[in-house]
Amino acid sequence: MTEQKNIERLAELIKKSKSTVFFGGAGVSTESGVKDYRSEDGLYNTVREYGVPPETILSRSFFERNPETFYDFYRKYFIVEKVKPNAAHTALAELEKRGLMSAVITQNIDGLHQLAGSKNVLELHGTIFKYHCSRCQTEYGIDFLERTEGVPRCEKCGGIVKPDVVLYEEPLDGDIMSRAVREISNAELLIIGGTSLAVYPAAGLLMYFTGKNIVLINKGETPYDGRADLVFRESIGGVLGEAARLAIL
Repeated sequence: MTEQKNIERLAELIKKSKSTVFFGGAGVSTESGVKDYRSEDGLYNTVREYGVPPETILSRSFFERNPETFYDFYRKYFIVEKVKPNAAHTALAELEKRGLMSAVITQNIDGLHQLAGSKNVLELHGTIFKYHCSRCQTEYGIDFLERTEGVPRCEKCGGIVKPDVVLYEEPLDGDIMSRAVREISNAELLIIGGTSLAVYPAAGLLMYFTGKNIVLINKGETPYDGRADLVFRESIGGVLGEAARLAIL
C-alpha cells in the first residue's frame, strides 16, 4: 500500500472502531520542540554538564540527596516555555470531541494533550503542572514553581516541594495504571505513537489489549511492529492529522 492508502485505512479503522485508545510517548511531543530521552539527540545522550547521567539525576534517591542539582536540571530541561501542542495533539483532541477517541494514555509529563483539548488523558509518569510538599503534602501548581528560584520550599512548613512526576525508583500511580488497563482492555483499536516501547512498566500495559487492530506510528522499530496491522515511520503529526481529517469527513 502507498502511504496515503495506509492513512486512509487508518481513518477507516478509526471510524469503524467502537473504542479507540491512543498510547503515546516522547515522540509525540518532539514535533513541538520538546526533547525526547533516548534518541541520538535526546536528553540521555546529550546532557553532560552535571557529571552524572540524566537518569541518575531523575531518581528519587538523587532528588533527596541533591535537590539543588535536581531542580537546576529540571528547570532547564523540563520547564520549556512557549511550547505548544502540535498536529498530533490537536488531531487526538478533535477525535475525542467527535466521539472517535476514548482515551489518551501518555508517558509524557508536558501536559500538551490537555492544552490541545483532550479530556480523558491518563498521565502514567505524572505532570510538570502539579507539585506537593514532601513533608506535609500541601499541593501547589506550576505557578508556585515559577515564583521561586532554586529548590522550592513549602510555604506552610518549609519542606522541599517535589514535582508530581514519577522518578526512577518510584512506582507508577496505582489508580492511573488501573484506569489505563481498563481502557486498553476495552479498546477495539489501539494506536501507538512516538514510543519505542522500551520503558516498563508502562509498555507492559499493551499486554492487556485483546481488541481487533493495532496501529504503530514511530520513527524507529518497536517490539510490536510484527503485531501491528499498520506501521508508519513518518511524522506522527502528519499521519494523525490527515487520518483524523479523513475520519471526521
